Amino acid sequence: MKTLTLLSLLVLSTLASAQNTTTAPEAATAPTAAGTAAQVSPATDATPAPEVTETTEAEVRKVDASSGKVTLRHGEIKNLGMPPMTMVFQVKDRAFLTKLKAGDRVNFTADKIKGAYTVLSIEVIQ
Repeated sequence: MKTLTLLSLLVLSTLASAQNTTTAPEAATAPTAAGTAAQVSPATDATPAPEVTETTEAEVRKVDASSGKVTLRHGEIKNLGMPPMTMVFQVKDRAFLTKLKAGDRVNFTADKIKGAYTVLSIEVIQ
């Protein structure tokens, strides 16, 4: 009976240990230059997104300065994997909107920021 109880405790302890590592991983440790272990948290140590540099050509269809949005009929936006279409974008800086009017041809960059498609830069094509 004693052996069965000890065996049961060992199995339960192993199961509890396995469950803790699969449902709530602890921060991993990584060696540093000094040879000591440093805490590394995979969930919070994120690499910043690369800067968007490729521009897309578009036609301004509507400028809504009060809401900080612009409607663009644009070509393919490669960094977003988006085909050509007409859609409304938020703008990173409302000052962009003072330089735009419906019918303007523009080059712009955009990205998805906090779930919203946002114009990061825009310039009128002469």
